[in-house]
Amino acid sequence: MGFRTGFVSVFAAAVLFAAPLAVARAEEKAAEKAPAKAPEKAAPAAHTVVEKGSQVSLEYTLSLEGGQVVESNSGKAPLTYEQGGGKMLPAFEAQVNGLKPGAAKEFDLSPEQAYGPVRKDLYQTVDATQIPEEARKAGTMLMARADSGEQRPVRVHEVRGDKIVLDLNHPLAGKKLHFAVKIVSVQ
Repeated sequence: MGFRTGFVSVFAAAVLFAAPLAVARAEEKAAEKAPAKAPEKAAPAAHTVVEKGSQVSLEYTLSLEGGQVVESNSGKAPLTYEQGGGKMLPAFEAQVNGLKPGAAKEFDLSPEQAYGPVRKDLYQTVDATQIPEEARKAGTMLMARADSGEQRPVRVHEVRGDKIVLDLNHPLAGKKLHFAVKIVSVQ
C-alpha cells in the first residue's frame, strides 16, 4: 500500500523467569504426590477473525476520490501484517477488525484518519544545486535521506530560479482514501 508498504517483519521476544530453588523443589514434591493429571487442553484455536495479534493477509486496491487507483495488489501476492502491530494506519485496522477470511469490504478514510492534512510547515526551500539537474521541475518525486539514515519521499513543489521548494508531506497527505479489501487469510 501507499502506506507503510511491503511485507511486515514480526519480531517475537521471550522472557524467562527463574523460580527460587526452594519453590522448584516444593513443586517437584507436590507433583510426585499428586494423582495423574488429565491430558492438557489443546492449544487455543487459531484466529478465525481479524483481531489484535492475528497475522492478516489481504488483497487491496487503494484509490482516490474520482477513482484514480494509487496502488493495488489484486491478483498478486497478498499484503501480510500483524493486526495491532503498529505497521498499518489505525483507522485501516479498525475497518478490517472482525472480518473473516474471504470477507470483502470497501471503506473510506478521511485525511485526518490517514496521513493528515497538508502542512505548510513541511515545505522547505533549498539551493537548486542540492537537487539533481534532471529533477529540477515541479512534480518530480525524490527520495531524501535524513541524518538518521531514514529515507522518505519528497516532491519538488516549485522551482524559483536558483531555489527549489520541496514538499516533505506524505504523498497522500490531504487526500481522502478509498480502500477495497479482501481478507485472504487470518492466522
